[in-house]
Amino acid sequence: MGEDIRLAAVVALAQGMAAAHGSREAWRAAAGGACRALGGSFAALSVWERELGRLRVLVNVGERAAGEEEFPDGEAYPVHQFPEITEFLHERWAGGGGPNAWVETAEGPAAGGRPGYVHQRVAALRRRGRGSCVVAPIVLNGRAWGELYVARPAGAPVFGRGDADFATVLASVVAAGIAQAERLEEARRLAFTDALTGLANRRAVDVRLDEAVERHRRDGVVVSLVVCDLNGLKRVNDTLGHAVGDRLLERFGSVLSLCGAMLPGALAARLGGDEFCLLAVGPAADDVVKAAGELCRRAGELELGEGVACGVASTEDPIGAVRSARRLFRLADAAQYRAKAERAGKPVVAGRGGADDPVVRLADTTPSGGTAERRRFRGRRP
Repeated sequence: MGEDIRLAAVVALAQGMAAAHGSREAWRAAAGGACRALGGSFAALSVWERELGRLRVLVNVGERAAGEEEFPDGEAYPVHQFPEITEFLHERWAGGGGPNAWVETAEGPAAGGRPGYVHQRVAALRRRGRGSCVVAPIVLNGRAWGELYVARPAGAPVFGRGDADFATVLASVVAAGIAQAERLEEARRLAFTDALTGLANRRAVDVRLDEAVERHRRDGVVVSLVVCDLNGLKRVNDTLGHAVGDRLLERFGSVLSLCGAMLPGALAARLGGDEFCLLAVGPAADDVVKAAGELCRRAGELELGEGVACGVASTEDPIGAVRSARRLFRLADAAQYRAKAERAGKPVVAGRGGADDPVVRLADTTPSGGTAERRRFRGRRP
């Protein structure tokens, strides 16, 4: 392979990883780009899970053998099955730099290979109808991260020393792409996470609720929203200090997360200040109300604070058509507003107050259901 062709392959690999949205796309781009660059028929990217002592396969691309999935859930290999792995899977390299790639074949060690280290891989190559492979360790921030594996089928030209050297270069490009993808993932996580409680934030709720209401309109999926206001936070802040108030918020956040776990896939979030919510997509309205009731009970048992005012709105209840996230939020917020006014010790549920439900009437006859909803949606289109 000419130098210009290889340079183009490196550029294509880097561009593919840079254009990826999320880790999975980055993994696929890394394995696929390396496979094409090396003229392979199959490639895999694996990560070293130090705490479990194993290499876990993240992605398989190309001509997959029986049992190989693109994104496998449980394909992993104990490090002790591959003695050569221990040669590079340690904290740092004393001489600086990183390890080089090497070649193995279905017939045993390749020229420049690693005799004595090939037994498991040779068996795997033969079992899957592959003739040779090149293995390139991936080093991230001076530490072993995992490996890039590219194979060719039986009967195809065997990888040579030049291919191994090129694979070492490709592994460096992959490492840079993975580092960038991880930075972007962390940035996305922070953008949708409340720093104090670790719960989702308002931005995450807005995005998820818009998607959920669209699913409800399209497929009839049940969407339920629990909006709650933590009582007594101002008193705690004024009398015991904001550090104690923060502890109250953190403790309530843990209670909210615990109760949210009663609803598969529910999103627990802090909207800001003393306002929190649970968003459930799929569970029945009664299950959501039950979880909200447990939330009220547990919040009332917290050492600090004065319980919680909790409102629930679900598309499964008689609340009228829900065509926008704004309407469901308005209904839940109106229910929470009523719970606070009545000092209710259990959730107030929109649509369950009879033919002339006061919560639905409140939500439908005011520009905004309550103070929290007004703050959230000021300036937004209906």
